[in-house]
Formats: sequence, C-alpha cells, structure tokens
Amino acid sequence: MDYLHLSRVSLKHLTALHIMLNTHSVTQTAEQLCVSPSSVSKTLSQLREILSDDLFYRDGTKLIPTPFAIKIAPTIHAILSSMNGLLHQQNFCPSEYKGSFSLSMRESTFEVFASTISHITTELAPSATLNIYSKQQLGFDALLSGKVNCILLPHDISQPPTENKDLIWKTICEDEMICLMNATHPLADKPLTIDGYLNHKHIGILENELTQPYFEQNLVQQYKPRDIAINVADFGAAAVLCHHTPFLFTCSKAWSNSALQAKGLISKPLPFDYGKVAYSLVWNKPNMNDPAIKWLCEQFLVSCNKASS
Repeated sequence: MDYLHLSRVSLKHLTALHIMLNTHSVTQTAEQLCVSPSSVSKTLSQLREILSDDLFYRDGTKLIPTPFAIKIAPTIHAILSSMNGLLHQQNFCPSEYKGSFSLSMRESTFEVFASTISHITTELAPSATLNIYSKQQLGFDALLSGKVNCILLPHDISQPPTENKDLIWKTICEDEMICLMNATHPLADKPLTIDGYLNHKHIGILENELTQPYFEQNLVQQYKPRDIAINVADFGAAAVLCHHTPFLFTCSKAWSNSALQAKGLISKPLPFDYGKVAYSLVWNKPNMNDPAIKWLCEQFLVSCNKASS
C-alpha cells in the first residue's frame, strides 16, 4: 500500500469531488460545504494533480465530469459512506434530523407508497427534506455514485441485476399483474383469453435498465409477442391513454387499485403465466453505514410489513 501517496489525499478532497459529481457546480458545492468557491477550486486543483486527471471540463457554462471521474464516483461514495458510519455511530434521532433524503422512483409509484412517504415526512422526520427523483432521470448508476439513497420500483422478480454485489434488493410488497381496458372495449364484457389479449394492440412501458420481463419472454416463446401501439414512460400516462384508445394496458394491480388515472377502467386477470412481481427497495450496500439512510430504508420495510399483516 502506498501510504505516502495516500497521505496526500484527505476527506476534504473526496467530499468536494463527491458533491461536485452530484452538482456539477463549484458554487453549489461551496454552499453545501460552507466554504468559498475559491476554496473548492483550490481543493479540486490539488486533487487533479494527485490523480493526474482533469476531473471536469467546461462545456459552455456547464462543468462535465471526465470519464475517469465518473468511473471512480462509486468508489468515492463508498469511502465517504464508511467514514460517515464511523463518525455517526450514536443512535439516530429522526425527529431531530435536519438533513435530506433522496429517493428515485417511477411517478406511478407515488400512488402505492404515498401514505408511507407522508408518514415519514410529516410525523417521523418532520425537519428533514425528502428529494424524490424520476427513475428515468436517476437510476442504478446514480445509486452507486451516491446521487440517490435508494430506489423504489415495481418489477419482475427475475429482473434484479446480479452483476453488482453492492446493490441490495429487498422485496417490500408482493404484487399481481392485470390487464386494463376502457369500458367500451370489445373485451370489456368477456373473459380475457390469450387470443383476445394478443389480437389487440397494447400500451407498453419504457424501461432502460431492467431486462425484458418474464411475461414478455414467455409470450414470445409460447405464443407471439404483443403488438405494442405506443410506449410511454409511466403507468399514469398509459392509463390516461387507455381511457381514450382501444389499447390494452398490462400493469401492477397494487397501482391500479390506488391510482386515480385507473378509475373507470375495466380490470381483467391475465390469461397466462407472468411469473412473480413485486415492489422492491434497492440500495447501495455502503449506504447502510449512514444511520439516516438505514433508518429511511427500514421505514419502508416496516410500513409495508404492517400493511400486509
């Protein structure tokens, strides 16, 4: 181990780089660290020399991280998370916590977990700030680099990626899949058969990180692929389209039971094997060194266990 080289790097350097990777702004980084912008610039200049990389380059008014900076972001986050755990080993008091939490989820997931989110922000940790981002905007890479604390999402149980052992998946509530259609659809007053399901057009949901769901693979292998007429980013948009088109929409039963956009649509059980589906909480293993993030994850697990009991 190169102790001499390591002695040149301080937590001040790593903290400044970590925040810069999240904000892309010297000014915002300085505000978070309660120092001057010139101090942040000096710290980054020292780190550039130590790491032999520019770390950021300017594109107009924006600071863009270099490929090397992006590559080391998860490692920097893991180091800081471990140190944070050492510095905050005392019991965490959510009612007195004035920091911030960050979640990433699909917009439609709000309907399923709105009561849990409300309970956390209004009763358990009323002084904390909760930032919720779109999963399309901040996904698994953002989780690994520390831009978000955890991700909450519906998925096929067979889909979680296993190549990164730092990502922990925890099922918090099991779910079912159903088929929605508007009340004037030709299949609305009939039992849904596999022929009926596949002979009509569908609304699909875009997903750029998970693999193809089991039910899609099974349909292709056993019958034929669905005829997708339109793909949208979220369940809510799909349900709105479902009200105005003759297209079918396959989605989460838990979401359909709670979503205003799904009211008035006809629900049918799927006429084929779709495997197992659930809502899961995903976090980066080093995040559990932070008592605040660990507490946040526990709240979702506890609340959902209570709801299912």
